[in-house]
Amino acid sequence: MFTVFSDSHRLHHGTELKDGVLKPSFEQPSRADTVRDRVRHVGLGEIIAPRTFDRACYVNAHSERYVSFLETAWSEWTATGRTHDALPLVWPVRDLSNEHVPAFIDGKLGFFAMDAGSPITSTTWEAVKTSADIALTGLSLINEGQNSAFALCRPPGHHAAREYMGGYCYLNNAAIAAQQAITQGAKRVAVLDVDFHHGNGTQNIFYDRHDVMFVSLHGEPSVSYPYYSGFSSECGAGAGEGFNLNYPLPKNTTWQRYENALIHACRKLKDFAPELLVISLGVDTFKDDPISHFLLESHDFFGMGEIIATVGAPTLFVMEGGYMVDEIGINAVNVLHGYESKQH
Repeated sequence: MFTVFSDSHRLHHGTELKDGVLKPSFEQPSRADTVRDRVRHVGLGEIIAPRTFDRACYVNAHSERYVSFLETAWSEWTATGRTHDALPLVWPVRDLSNEHVPAFIDGKLGFFAMDAGSPITSTTWEAVKTSADIALTGLSLINEGQNSAFALCRPPGHHAAREYMGGYCYLNNAAIAAQQAITQGAKRVAVLDVDFHHGNGTQNIFYDRHDVMFVSLHGEPSVSYPYYSGFSSECGAGAGEGFNLNYPLPKNTTWQRYENALIHACRKLKDFAPELLVISLGVDTFKDDPISHFLLESHDFFGMGEIIATVGAPTLFVMEGGYMVDEIGINAVNVLHGYESKQH
């Protein structure tokens, strides 16, 4: 299996507001480097650099004004004399929500963000667009005949919605790849999100669509970030009704319970018969992850890959979360090995 990776991910790192304190982000460059090192160590396959893609690919999944915001936010921020990380201060809450983008950068940051966990720095945009290009390169490999590919993206993407960033995510790498497949002529694409946290951004982008099925297994949202999405009652809207499936799971979920939900989800995906399956590969379901509360062991991730393979579609794995740095590489590559074991 080819892995697509770029050192450009190290251009992005910063702070987050967590537990009422401004502190270094859990989403650090060491995450991607650790996974890359594991790919090399086990000889998973060749590691290649991403190709460059037109920004229209990003806009197709997001919006022009959102992508433009990401491109210009740092220059607007520093034009006010500030040089520290740009984080939002105020958000358009329910009774203040509207579609008018504020003119001042402080208002824009809140308008286009869901939390104070996605800082913008001088080199964030370069890392963000390269991460999206990594996913698009993985799609290109599949278009060229590969049955699978691993897009080792960083920053991650599944919390980024059509018009907002959050949860360490800016551009939704998995959604951009899925939309690109549709743009290129695919009739049915599926996105399966196995990250501990609900992929609210991916759900937002495809919620009213019947050509992209979104399925997510995640922590029960009443007690798990992002809190406001991921309930089983969220099944899609309009033409997309029935094409959005959520499997919220309780605290301390073990592999047995997770496995049962994943088998059920993959049966639904197989019935959908996608021409491409995109996996939002978060491994923060691991028992010792510092910001999650499932109890999967490292060897369970091998079984996860085996079950994903039963869908029987060309598969693009897109890296998302996982914050226990010592094990993130082992767990991510175990999924890929499990998948490959069923391809031979």
